[in-house]
Amino acid sequence: MRKRLFLTIVIIMTIPLGVCAQSYSSDKVAFINFLVRMYNDAPFEGVRVVDDYEQAYLISVLALDKAKYKTDAILNRVASVKAMAQASRYFNGSNITQDLIIHTSEKADGSNDTEIIENIRENSVGYVKQLEQLTNFTREDGQQVFIFIKELEGLKNDYK
Repeated sequence: MRKRLFLTIVIIMTIPLGVCAQSYSSDKVAFINFLVRMYNDAPFEGVRVVDDYEQAYLISVLALDKAKYKTDAILNRVASVKAMAQASRYFNGSNITQDLIIHTSEKADGSNDTEIIENIRENSVGYVKQLEQLTNFTREDGQQVFIFIKELEGLKNDYK
């Protein structure tokens, strides 16, 4: 009798936990599907702020060529580092310098040969915590697309 009562109490207490877990998972899957559809409709790379009903999220999206990396572990690590760099530039800004060098030389036949060299340097300092890989998928052209996310704290309208 006591075993049945104990078993009944345990079952009654665990059912609400299972329902909440399914709800959270289905909300996350719906959000992932929304972001993938948004990307497929208008592909982009970089950082965007996306509003959910009560929360704002920073998403960092990038595409990498899988053929350039030996293993999936290396591909995932490079994607993580690049996503953190994008998010860091968004939060902390960056310093960009550009040099344009135009080199002209005269040929023996009297015509000019022009070579243009453009150097662009970007420096950014900072670190972004809690950047989570939400999903990744393969684009039609074979590129691997990664979507990373960070929950923005405070009111969602502060980040627009």
